[in-house]
Amino acid sequence: MLLNKSNELGILRYRTDEQRGPYSPKGAQDWEGQPFAIADDVRLYMYCSEAPCGDASMELTMAAQEDASPWDAPVVAGDDATTTSADPSLPGRGFFSQLGIVRRKPARADAPPTLSKSCSDKMAIRQCTSILSSLTALFIHPGNAYIDVVVLPQSQYSVTGCKRSFSSEGRMSALKDKTWAGGYAFHPFQVETTAREFENSKRAVEAKSATVGASNLAAAWNAAGLDEGLIGGVLQGRRAFDVKGASSTSRRQMWTLARETASLLHSTERDLRALLSAASYADIKSGELSVPRRTVVRQVRSESLTGWAENTGDDGFALDSQ
Repeated sequence: MLLNKSNELGILRYRTDEQRGPYSPKGAQDWEGQPFAIADDVRLYMYCSEAPCGDASMELTMAAQEDASPWDAPVVAGDDATTTSADPSLPGRGFFSQLGIVRRKPARADAPPTLSKSCSDKMAIRQCTSILSSLTALFIHPGNAYIDVVVLPQSQYSVTGCKRSFSSEGRMSALKDKTWAGGYAFHPFQVETTAREFENSKRAVEAKSATVGASNLAAAWNAAGLDEGLIGGVLQGRRAFDVKGASSTSRRQMWTLARETASLLHSTERDLRALLSAASYADIKSGELSVPRRTVVRQVRSESLTGWAENTGDDGFALDSQ
C-alpha cells in the first residue's frame, strides 16, 4: 500500500528513527524498534454480540439457570487418600462461587479437556499486551494498539461482572497505572452498551427455534480479499492436520506472511528478518525482540490472572516441515 500525504499507511504510520531508538542485543528488554505504529488519531472499538465467556458473564450465566445456587468445587484425593484439594483444572461455566478466576472456554460436557482461556481472560490480558500478537508486535509498536471501548448489547452487560473481570477495581487492581519497557502499559477499556441486537444473536436464533446447538463452522473474511470457510478451524475440503488446510489466520500462515512482509522492509531490518527465519515458531516467541512482551505476560499472569495454565508443546513446528 502506498503512503498518503500524511506519511501514513491506512491506520498505520511509519515511525521515525528517533522514535525507534538504537538497538542493542544487550538491551533487548527495552526494545521498541518496530517500524510501524497505529496512527495517533485512531481509536479502537470492539463490538461483542454476546457477553464475553468466562468471568465477565458469570452473573448472567447464574441468572440463566433454574437453580442459581453455586455448585460445589470439585475435589480430588490427596496423596494420603485422606485429604482433598481443589481440582487444578480450569473450570468452564460451572462452580459459580469462584469469581474473579481464570476459566477455560466453555464447551460441551463430553468435549476433551482444554487449556484454551475464556474470552474474559484473553480480553483482560490484552489490556496490558495490546491487541497485537507476538508476531505483529514485532512490526507494530504497542503504544496505540489498545482497545478503547468494548460495546455490548444491554441484555449482555453485567456491571458487576465486567468491573470485576476487567477494571483496576477488580482482579486487575495490582496493575493500576502500571507501565513496562517496550511501550507497554495497563490500558483498561471502557464498556458501553447498545440497545441494538445483532440479527443473528443467540437470543434471535432461540426465538426462531426451540433447538439450538453449537456449530464448528466458521468464516474468515476481510476487505483485502480473504474469504475462507472453516470446519473445526480447517479449510473446508482439507483434512485436519494437513498443512494445506491451514487458515490464513493460523500461526503457520501468519508466520509466512510476516516473513514476506519483513523481506519488503528496508535492509536495516536485518534483526527482524533474522528472527523470523528461526528454525521453529517457538524460537520466534522466545527471541530477544519479544523480551518486553514476555515480561508483561509473565507479570500479568502472576499478579492478576493467577491460575493461568500455559499451553505448551504445540509451537515446535517449522515452516519448511510438511
